Amino acid sequence: MSRIGRLPIVVPAGVDVKIDGNTVTVKGPKGTLTGTYNSKMAIELKDGHITVARPDDTKENRALHGLTRTLIANMVTGVHTGYKKELEIVGIGYRAALQGKDLVLNVGYSHQVTMTPPEGVTIEVPGPNKIVINGYDKQVVGQFASEVRGVRPPEPYKGKGIKYADEVIRRKEGKAGKGGK
Repeated sequence: MSRIGRLPIVVPAGVDVKIDGNTVTVKGPKGTLTGTYNSKMAIELKDGHITVARPDDTKENRALHGLTRTLIANMVTGVHTGYKKELEIVGIGYRAALQGKDLVLNVGYSHQVTMTPPEGVTIEVPGPNKIVINGYDKQVVGQFASEVRGVRPPEPYKGKGIKYADEVIRRKEGKAGKGGK
């Protein structure tokens, strides 16, 4: 049995779950998410817990079991508490600012880079070198954070660029000059 797949998902107060066959709709204070999963997985809601069961132990069903359970758990967590990604900007003159809802980045290009967040994602800029991306859909928050980081990924020599707050950049030494004349 899958260690992850067999765990029940606790539905917190204020979150409404509707299961229609293999379609799960989760509604909470942050928003509403809907997901359609493989029809082989049996998804049930009993006594404030969601359980996912698989029909047999084939390799495909074992893989889908844990995946389905995790995706539903991410939906429940997202609509209840939400997700957050923090990014840091490293480099002299590199900075971020908000213009309305859009994120404006000055990261060493000859022009400013303007990024519009997708639906359900909010951006905060608590300082010129810090970006906080919030949302209720884990996949959308992570994808947008990845796109922001991709504007100027950190480089290994000086560490300049946009990086996740918990990311560690492996530094390289650089060119070693000749010893003598």
